[in-house]
Amino acid sequence: MQPGAKRSALFARLASGEYKVAVAAPPLEGRANEAVVDLMSELLGIKRRQVTLARGTSSRRKLIEVEGLDDAVVHARLAAQLPDTKSKDGTEADGE
Repeated sequence: MQPGAKRSALFARLASGEYKVAVAAPPLEGRANEAVVDLMSELLGIKRRQVTLARGTSSRRKLIEVEGLDDAVVHARLAAQLPDTKSKDGTEADGE
């Protein structure tokens, strides 16, 4: 997680399986953590109360728990929200 960014967004899924997100909120008084929960609930199309920050309140690495969706659905919904990695000609942007 990157707090204090220009905008809140999901940027990538890392090789480790973790997602890289940025939030506009500063890392003060839990505002960035709240922004992460808000962003995840918005991206997943679920109510905010279904998303909980389970671990990492003072770390850039967070563990988010999602109530009411299984892992496959969570990953599919987040994958659909990732920026397009295809270039204009239809090939992978990183050359693969």
